[in-house]
Amino acid sequence: MAGMITAAEPSWIAPFTGLSPRVLSKLVTQLRREGADTPGRGRPWRLPLADRVLLVAAYWRTNLTLRQLAPLFGVSKSAASRVIDNLGPKLALQPRKRFAKDAVLIVDGTLVPTRDRSVAEQSKNYRYSTAHQVVIDADTRVVVVVGRPVPGNRHDSRGWEESGAKDAVGHAVTIADGGYQGTGLVIPHSRTNGKELPAWKEEHNRSHKRVRARVEHTFARMKGWKILRDCRLKGDGVHYAMLGIARLYNLAITG
Repeated sequence: MAGMITAAEPSWIAPFTGLSPRVLSKLVTQLRREGADTPGRGRPWRLPLADRVLLVAAYWRTNLTLRQLAPLFGVSKSAASRVIDNLGPKLALQPRKRFAKDAVLIVDGTLVPTRDRSVAEQSKNYRYSTAHQVVIDADTRVVVVVGRPVPGNRHDSRGWEESGAKDAVGHAVTIADGGYQGTGLVIPHSRTNGKELPAWKEEHNRSHKRVRARVEHTFARMKGWKILRDCRLKGDGVHYAMLGIARLYNLAITG
């Protein structure tokens, strides 16, 4: 239908997803290899796989309501909801199982305001949020692990373990900020008894801060997908959105 958003028209892709047509095509190819387009029971999908991927990515990117988004793709609100429920988990980033011996990782937590209060708690931003532990490769800046969401009032040192991120990382060298005291991660030197740090520790802290800033840059780019600023999804929806956006982010920076 004329005027409807479709992946067949490349000019629609970047404005609604922030991705290039090449990246979206690469993602669709990956999903086909993973069996995401295998016919199942019931009525076949009205939209082809590429358009369904575009719909989910547009939903995460724009955070439009389904009532607003569905007509843009020429489907009903309920059909758009089924596409997101079906394809969202299939877009999820799979955590890396092995790391090189010399790999250096960076972890930090980020809050996602979430309306489903069964998985959220009021956090330091005074909103009901979920907290997510995100681990990136310090060299490539690729996201390698996203822990399960925990209530937003959890401290990072607690969320590191409860989210499963600690187990996923294993013994890889991992850099973190001072909020991870007692976790065994590489954190900045802190003052004791109010004493000034020696020069070499101050220099270590400056170097640590410069490297650790890479995970903050990752958060800034991931939160270009506006659903991470106010998530209306229920249950595991916020987890799958975070995992899916991590995968889209990785594809975008690696090409």
